[in-house]
Amino acid sequence: MQQNSKRFGTAPVFFTAISTILGAILFLRFGFAVGTLGFWGVILIILLGHLVTIPTALAISEIATNKRVEGGGEYFIISRSFGLNIGATIGIALFMSQAISVAFYVIAFTEAFEFLFDYILKEYDFVLPRQAISLPVMLGLSVLIIKKGANLGVKALYVVVGILLISLVLFFLGSTTHAEITDFSLGSAEIRNPQDFFVIFAIIFPAFTGMTAGVGLSGELKKPSKSIPLGTTLATISGMIIYFFIVYKLAKSSTVQELLEQQLIMGKIAIWGFVVVPLGLAASTISSALGSVMVAPRTLQALALDNAFPSKRANKWLSATRDKDYEPINASLVTIIIAFIFVAAGNINEVASIISMFFMVTYGSLCLISFLNHFGSSPSYRPSFKSRWYISLTGFVVSVWVMFKISTPYALMAFVLIVLIYSYINYYHKERKGLASIFTNSLFQLNRNLQILLQKKSSKKVYKEWRPSAICISKDSFKRDKAFQLLNWISYKYGFGTYLHRIVGYYSKATVHQANEELSRLLIQVSDIENHVYIDTIISPSYTSAVAQAIQIPGIAGMENNMVIFEYDKDNPDNLEDIVDNFSLVGSGDFDICILASSSKSINYNAGIHVWIDSTDAENANLMILLSFIILGHPDWKNGFIQIFDICRPDKVEQTKLKMRELVNSGRLPITSKNINIIIQDQNVSTKSIINKHSFNAGLTLIGVHADMIKHNKEHVFTGYDSIGTTLFIHSKEQKDIE
Repeated sequence: MQQNSKRFGTAPVFFTAISTILGAILFLRFGFAVGTLGFWGVILIILLGHLVTIPTALAISEIATNKRVEGGGEYFIISRSFGLNIGATIGIALFMSQAISVAFYVIAFTEAFEFLFDYILKEYDFVLPRQAISLPVMLGLSVLIIKKGANLGVKALYVVVGILLISLVLFFLGSTTHAEITDFSLGSAEIRNPQDFFVIFAIIFPAFTGMTAGVGLSGELKKPSKSIPLGTTLATISGMIIYFFIVYKLAKSSTVQELLEQQLIMGKIAIWGFVVVPLGLAASTISSALGSVMVAPRTLQALALDNAFPSKRANKWLSATRDKDYEPINASLVTIIIAFIFVAAGNINEVASIISMFFMVTYGSLCLISFLNHFGSSPSYRPSFKSRWYISLTGFVVSVWVMFKISTPYALMAFVLIVLIYSYINYYHKERKGLASIFTNSLFQLNRNLQILLQKKSSKKVYKEWRPSAICISKDSFKRDKAFQLLNWISYKYGFGTYLHRIVGYYSKATVHQANEELSRLLIQVSDIENHVYIDTIISPSYTSAVAQAIQIPGIAGMENNMVIFEYDKDNPDNLEDIVDNFSLVGSGDFDICILASSSKSINYNAGIHVWIDSTDAENANLMILLSFIILGHPDWKNGFIQIFDICRPDKVEQTKLKMRELVNSGRLPITSKNINIIIQDQNVSTKSIINKHSFNAGLTLIGVHADMIKHNKEHVFTGYDSIGTTLFIHSKEQKDIE
């Protein structure tokens, strides 16, 4: 927006807010509230309501002093904090609330002419419709805003706020016979009908929701960082204090019956009340309508400037301003048309409830933004005015709670509408997806604190339940994906996984650029699947140095990595020698080692997982059984099964059967006896030949290996399994308990 359009100071912010706070509900409903709940009951309502409004006012003040708030006020703050898609979602709801609020206030204005409606009904037996007053008033407001814009609107605001002030002064100066003959004191005041507390709260609460009205003028303020905090906070606190005194005056000056039966009871109390209070009601409703009709177009214009709507032509048209005074003329026209529609409808009580819900969503969002900024502790968040994190959190929690207390159906309806709007915006603005920095900063802090807590707690535990936290290093990520698949199976439900794509070379500007590019490619490559693996890159000139670096990095879930996965191509095992050479390096730490032999054969999930164990070798056997159970938990294996094979000598058959039966009966083995196969080994047939024969069609085959075998036989340990498909060789560092 052009610089010479910045023409307002703090006063318009304050007057726009205070005129909306001291609105129609003050004159029309406060007497009824005091009559129903008593003095202390309404005081509690005011205090509860301001548990939302004061934190919101402080949150806005804080955010406005951290960054320059441009046009759109609340929408600008939310969209620049939560991201444009979430911001546009709440912004559209906020605009509709502001636009419909114009109609709400204009219709409320007609209550000031109750005497006229009663007179016509009595004299002419004719019910004059409210639209006879509301439509001409709406037309007058429209002409005022279209022709003169916010500048004249602000000047008119001063006049109507002046009338409102005079009305309130004459109300406080007034007296009644009841006040003179009764001795009202705070000690004698009571709470009546507590069962109706939230019914009355729902009626009264919209009176407190005007404190952010002036923020919508942010794009035309000379110093938003000064005017918004000062004007908004002053209006909120001033409004609360005035409410306290009004409730006291009402409770002291009238009987319960009068408070319940006379809608304009303030007119019976005030000096010249029969004229002044209707005039004050008219002033308050017109000032609120003026405030809304000035603010709503600016919210709509800000939405259009951010291309919130699917049509480029519509965005351009709605964002247009008038050359002479930079008024959002087209956005004003749309606002007026919406207001006219609801004024013509005449009764918008139900719409008023959903308006309150959207305002509450806005207030809750502003408090949440403040809280997340405190919690996220970003160095760029340095407001000169500071609220407290617990104040903002209170505002957010109470906002949500109050929504459901006012009306659960309307609260749910508001959330459903917001979800639908967000889904649509996300659909046509796919390029704007992603977490805003405010969420990532908070997640970083949360993750850091949780990891430190886990570290402290785990150091005190004597027994630690085993679960896999695996790390895999591969430079062939774009050639084969079976290693990533295995890690994703492990990480789906029971385990955690980190996949490191290796960039061969020394750390330099070129390799860093290559790492960033290839990481982006990998993330795109897995974007269409349900991924539970953390993916990163590692730059290293040699395989050994890459492995040495990788096994020292902390686990992604806060627990130390306890498993390393190597991978090679069965058809072209050119890196198998490197794996064997680094086996002892990894074995020097507390790591289980898995070596995946990727086959060109596709994995037949329906053929299940074959686990080849030695029941006398509990270290490898238990890990293989547990790992097969973990892998089977992935949806890819939903039709799969586990088949366990144990090869034994003829003289060990009974002993082996007894051992396996014990595992099954104790429930420590997650399979049934029908899935266990005991194979008697012929002395003339090798173990590899037996495995090739029985696991020819297996989806995945698990085979145990020992460090001594690899030390003496090296790569030959992994050869000779040509008939079977993808194979996972497993070396367990220590025995795992199956429970």
